[in-house]
Amino acid sequence: MKTPRITRWSQETLSVLIGVIFLMPIVWMLLAAFKGQKEVFVGTFLPKVWVWQNFVEAWNAAPFGHYLLNSALIASTTTLAVVLSSAMAAFAFSRMQFPGKPLLFLFALGTLMIPGDVLLIPNFITIRQFGWVNSYQALVVPFVASGFGIFLLRQAFLRTPVEFEEAAKLDGASASQFLFRILMPANAPALSALAVLTFLAAWNALVWPLVATNRDEFRTVQVGLASFSNLEGSNIPVVMAATAIVVAPVLIVYAFAQKWFIESAAASGLKG
Repeated sequence: MKTPRITRWSQETLSVLIGVIFLMPIVWMLLAAFKGQKEVFVGTFLPKVWVWQNFVEAWNAAPFGHYLLNSALIASTTTLAVVLSSAMAAFAFSRMQFPGKPLLFLFALGTLMIPGDVLLIPNFITIRQFGWVNSYQALVVPFVASGFGIFLLRQAFLRTPVEFEEAAKLDGASASQFLFRILMPANAPALSALAVLTFLAAWNALVWPLVATNRDEFRTVQVGLASFSNLEGSNIPVVMAATAIVVAPVLIVYAFAQKWFIESAAASGLKG
């Protein structure tokens, strides 16, 4: 049955309005980054004079290049580790039979109910015992496993036809070969969605990097931006320019991966 034209028009209009509402803070941030310090408080929408110098001042006022490299390294390593660990655990829960499987899966799901703030002190005590304070290991290792990732990929793997596995076994493929050469490529949208979510979470992390490190050489962009905002709080255009520098990589990553993210939401059972 075709959707009435007026209903479809109202849905599209509502979607555009919601999109505009969510985009307004980003638009304001970008425009404020190009304004003079006095013009921000005037209330004009577009800058009368585009001040590109704000980005130069923001970049030179703090070592954002080093912060960006740290965040890129930490987020990429964490993402790779989470995708691999989640895929292997999801493969075990979806394709293998072993004692205690339902109970172990419940434990994995139970980790989703634990607030992250509760884990700050235990994680800090652990990394201190290992001597990892002020190190990259402290920023990556506590987050190499994900209960959500296991659940997401398990749902995707369960939807993959069993005939794929049977054909692989007939061709002499081992379990690891089936996982890495057939199952994971066949579920690329789910893997991409997990990678995007993990990357965003690692990139936007603030509290844990602030707790686990206190040396400038290990600071991430969020910690650097928070410190920069405290120092340059009165200079809003420069702060907005620094924020735009930090946000830009995330927007680029999501822009390239949004197709896979939407496909995963439709295929993995998250839509309800």
